[in-house]
Amino acid sequence: MSETLETLDISDEMIAERRSGDPGDLPDDMTPWMRRTITVIDTISLWSGRIICFMLVPVIYVMIHEVVARKLFIAPTLWAYDLSRMISGAMFMGGAAYALMRGVHIRADFLYRAWSARTQALVDATLYVLLYFPGIAVFFWISLDYAWKAWERGELSMDTAWMAPVAPVRSAMPVGAALLLLQGVSELLKSIYAIRHDRWP
Repeated sequence: MSETLETLDISDEMIAERRSGDPGDLPDDMTPWMRRTITVIDTISLWSGRIICFMLVPVIYVMIHEVVARKLFIAPTLWAYDLSRMISGAMFMGGAAYALMRGVHIRADFLYRAWSARTQALVDATLYVLLYFPGIAVFFWISLDYAWKAWERGELSMDTAWMAPVAPVRSAMPVGAALLLLQGVSELLKSIYAIRHDRWP
């Protein structure tokens, strides 16, 4: 039993392990245009992810404020539920490209991790072209229209008596989709490199 545990490594379970480096930390044999493109896109995703992380601070404040107001002063707020939900939704959409860059989205890796780097990359590239880009492009187009109509009509949330404007949080959807499309280009280029060299950059 202990011998088995000594041979196990958490990195065996995480595809993300190979994506933990900094943007621009790429192989020397990568073509210059590909290296520049991947570095720029990954840097955008990295900084958008870092900035979006700070949105957690107002969520924590809102939740603490609500609990204290409700439990200690018996004065619940009208806005805490809507605000925490909207900020969390914006964080989810805005952080998706960062998660893709780091390789932490859910995947069926019980099959994937047993394949060679070339096979993994071939499957990834095929799925990016056939499913990912068309799906995210459609989502971008629909969410852009959805957000535009919310701004145009001045739509309000009807979930609580606060009736918060929904346009800002709906705008996070097309922004997040655009970042996902951009990061998808970087991931496709990494897959092309891995197909050629049978190793991930």
